[in-house]
Amino acid sequence: MTARSLPDARYFQIAALGALLAINFVRIDFGARPLPCAVAIGAALLTQALCARLAGSPFDWRSPMITGLSLGLLLRADALWLDAAAGVIAIGSKFLLRIDGKHIFNPAGLAIVILLLTSNGVWISPGQWGAEIWLAALTCCFAILVLSAARRADIAVFFFASHAALLFARAYWLGDPLAIPAHQLQSGSLLIFTFFMISDPRTAPDSVAGRFLFAFAVAAVAHYMAFFMQMRPALYFALILLSPLTLLIDRLIPARRFTWRAGAAQGVS
Repeated sequence: MTARSLPDARYFQIAALGALLAINFVRIDFGARPLPCAVAIGAALLTQALCARLAGSPFDWRSPMITGLSLGLLLRADALWLDAAAGVIAIGSKFLLRIDGKHIFNPAGLAIVILLLTSNGVWISPGQWGAEIWLAALTCCFAILVLSAARRADIAVFFFASHAALLFARAYWLGDPLAIPAHQLQSGSLLIFTFFMISDPRTAPDSVAGRFLFAFAVAAVAHYMAFFMQMRPALYFALILLSPLTLLIDRLIPARRFTWRAGAAQGVS
């Protein structure tokens, strides 16, 4: 089966994120609640519809659904309007912050960072799901990238390996037991970041070498922010801080630009 004949990767991503939310609601409490999740998803879809209409492009529900589901799993707020604001900021950024048709920032990541910087009423889910759910989610997310048409499994692997290597190197340097970095890796929010944010094909560098450089840079900067600047959550800040570098990387190491299948590239997705 060729890449062109594979189903759109976003259907798999929606199914995976939706399944995680369902597990949260019926089995293991990750902290997500139905109403805030619905508000974030609804705001993302409505903003996509409005912006698409203003831009004269077709409405595509798949990317805003992924963004809304990601926000529902990751973001916690003490007021529903903050969940709505997250959806509006995320999707609005896709239409406003673009250069040469390419998004500058991951939508959900940018919304999270903006709200963390501007409001005391939001925080990120700790993301400890338990080893059983985490391993199942890891396997599922990796399979989605490997088998889908997105073809961005490499940046997820590059980032996760770099992040893990830095955590284990720090533990070795400090003389800490290796169980500590192993536990730090078993985070649900880390999986969502790895497989649905840094691996977003519309914001990742176009070339394989560029994706490797970008993934390692995000891991290194996040490591410095977390352990030397005591910044939480460092991953999201590092991603947004370094995202403009993808434009430079694409110029220095040009490669074919990614587009979604079946006409999705005609609009803003």
